[in-house]
Amino acid sequence: MRARLTLLLAGTAVAVLVALVVPLGLLIRTLAAERAVADADAQLRALVPVVAAGAPAAAELALAGTGRPVTLYLPDGTTAGAPAPVTTAVRLAQRGRSRTVSSSAGREVVVAAGTPSGTAVLRTLVPPAELTSGVGRAWLLLGVLGVLLVGLAVLAANGFARALSRPLTAASAAAHRLAGGDLAARATPAGPPEVREVATSLNRLADRIRALLDAERERVADLSHRLRTPLTALRLEAESLPAELGDAVAARVDALDRAVTGLIQDARRRGAGPGSCDAAAVVAARVDFWSALAEDTGRPLRRDLAAGPLPVALSADTLAAALDALLGNVFAHTPNRAACAVALAARAGGGAALTVTDDGPGLPADAAARGASGGDSTGLGLDIARQAAAAAGGALRLGRGPRGGAAVLLTLGPPA
Repeated sequence: MRARLTLLLAGTAVAVLVALVVPLGLLIRTLAAERAVADADAQLRALVPVVAAGAPAAAELALAGTGRPVTLYLPDGTTAGAPAPVTTAVRLAQRGRSRTVSSSAGREVVVAAGTPSGTAVLRTLVPPAELTSGVGRAWLLLGVLGVLLVGLAVLAANGFARALSRPLTAASAAAHRLAGGDLAARATPAGPPEVREVATSLNRLADRIRALLDAERERVADLSHRLRTPLTALRLEAESLPAELGDAVAARVDALDRAVTGLIQDARRRGAGPGSCDAAAVVAARVDFWSALAEDTGRPLRRDLAAGPLPVALSADTLAAALDALLGNVFAHTPNRAACAVALAARAGGGAALTVTDDGPGLPADAAARGASGGDSTGLGLDIARQAAAAAGGALRLGRGPRGGAAVLLTLGPPA
């Protein structure tokens, strides 16, 4: 935008200067020619009294003193001064008509002078060099002046364009920061009123987005908190069960309670950055948790976990929720005895790669769509994992496992 404004304003200035300089240059050339012709005509008219006196010797002397080639045509047909042919202008002047005639040789100036014996004619020729004397120097000065004015116009246009584009660039940078998740980004209103209005509107939009997100987080936290009441009831029910069964149920309730607590905490700290954790420790703990359920359902659960520490740019609760969502999909959508596997490996350059595979029927075609599910579920499990990977600077990829089942790869970047 800045370059276009500069070019537009500079082009306008150049057009105005050309419209002024070209006619001025032509006017200077015309004035120079008219001045040269007027000087020649004045010299010839100054000789008229001498010629009219009828003194040939005095006329010869006066012709030599003009400093230019002047020819005197006498009434008897003789000539004096510089030799020159009799032209049409001379013949007309012999009838009493003084005039100036243009020709390829320059401007021919003829003046009629009355003498006792008839009409004499004074003639001189103003050459092109004299007609354009001083014009080249004047044009050079005009050209230099025009270049200086164009340079000043370009500088002024660039300054104006910079003053106009700087606040727009700042507003654009703030908009990009907002799009990247920086809700604290604000634009400083500056520049023309319209540009200031854009920056002010962008700031109001950012405030509104932040208020809506804060309200949404609180609603999520409130909904999660409501789950504590049925959890408390389940814990009381577990206490009335036989010891071994009660302990197992209580452990499951405690795990669910921790998950709800993590959900509340995660909802309230959204926007404060993805955090960090040791992926090896988190994944190992969650695999241990799911191993008990896998054993109850007769499902082989293989594990291939890299030794820690394996730092990633994701909080422990978020990583645990992502892995729980993936394993929850496996347990929900594959037969009880279908094997599954969890692999965790370090990535070159930092971070980790988490892979969950199963021996089930594989993923449906629309599995990547949020909320899409071919079974009796919300269809949000893969989206939870995808958001976790994106928050850690990674990605989620879907494919097929070595035995034809589903394979989900979660890449996680290292902490900043």
